[in-house]
Amino acid sequence: MEQLPLPAPIHYELILQLLEKQTLNAVNNNQDLRHEVNQLIITLRKAAAQQKRLEEICQASSVEVDHRWSLNHHHGKAITPD
Repeated sequence: MEQLPLPAPIHYELILQLLEKQTLNAVNNNQDLRHEVNQLIITLRKAAAQQKRLEEICQASSVEVDHRWSLNHHHGKAITPD
């Protein structure tokens, strides 16, 4: 099987830091918005944990994971659109 392309873990961390450090502060006075941002944070944490489990399954199954840094990179090489 070919390598499994997955987002690099730093992508989750970057988004979570933005939401926790800036977005939550911006909606501090609005309980409804604060609740929605908290739900988004929870969802992203679950997604990051689920990806980690998927990577562990891949490792146990000898399937290589290819962490992608952007849509334009494949195996460390930039891909240019036609």
